[in-house]
Amino acid sequence: MIKNAALNRSLFGYAQGPGFPIRISYAQARSIGVKKSILIKVNLHFHTNLIQKNLIKMKQNLANSSILCVVLFCFGCITNVFSQPPLFSYETYTNTKGDTLKYRMLNPDYDTIRKYPLVVFLHGSGERGNDNNAQLKWGVMNFATDQNMKLHPAFVIAPQCPANSSWANFSERSNSNISLHESPSKTMVLLMELIQQLKKQYGIDTNRIYITGVSMGGFGTFDAISRYPDLFAAAVPVCGGGDLSKAPLISHIPIWIFTGAEDPAVSPVISFNMIGALTKAGAHPGYTQYPEVGHFSWIAAYSDPLMMEWMFRQKK
Repeated sequence: MIKNAALNRSLFGYAQGPGFPIRISYAQARSIGVKKSILIKVNLHFHTNLIQKNLIKMKQNLANSSILCVVLFCFGCITNVFSQPPLFSYETYTNTKGDTLKYRMLNPDYDTIRKYPLVVFLHGSGERGNDNNAQLKWGVMNFATDQNMKLHPAFVIAPQCPANSSWANFSERSNSNISLHESPSKTMVLLMELIQQLKKQYGIDTNRIYITGVSMGGFGTFDAISRYPDLFAAAVPVCGGGDLSKAPLISHIPIWIFTGAEDPAVSPVISFNMIGALTKAGAHPGYTQYPEVGHFSWIAAYSDPLMMEWMFRQKK
């Protein structure tokens, strides 16, 4: 006869023999002499053990779930604390004709009784598009550092030029000179409309509107100050160029030109020639040509605290 303890693992009678388990049914257990009362006790014992095991598992699962919930809650709290909206907000300007210009905007931590300068940043050709994000790749983020926002709080806009478009509207001449067309580009017109709208909408110091840009944006900077010479208090074109014949029109504007001595994309001769034309027209422009630097002269230019200090102290 199989002992009672041998049935301690079976609902239907799991008998444990010498070294191996044996599965038997009630009928088999009865046939070998196991009393019905014993089988009932075994079943009750099995169910009791099963319930206890399930309760233990449920408690463990509940404990694990509680820990997981606490971890997720803490992670969510940490995420909410440290995640902040981007410094440059996503904006779109739409004129009365339905034409649009996407741009990003940095706001100072300002009070309404104070006016702040406006910086217009024009990106290069590689950042054209419509994602309203690529234009932040180079240069403009230097205006959003804690140090710069503390020393030079300002509104900063970074419009995005659409694909196959340009800030400037000019044709190239020989000897590294260019000639502006009579009409500005469509993108430049939208930019000027945007600036006028921002002047009405925000507390902008109209005597401290600055423009700067890199590569295609450097050409756009010269284009803008040549067409709208009374709008800007200072200009910082980086590896760009302009129409030399317009130098007398912009000689009153403080200008600091930056370029790389080994720039393979935009010859430094273009910047150098503009310096000569401006000086001849009576201007006193700044000029920095970095030795052993190619097209990325904007890295050093916008990292220069002297340039930032110079630009922000200019007024019309």
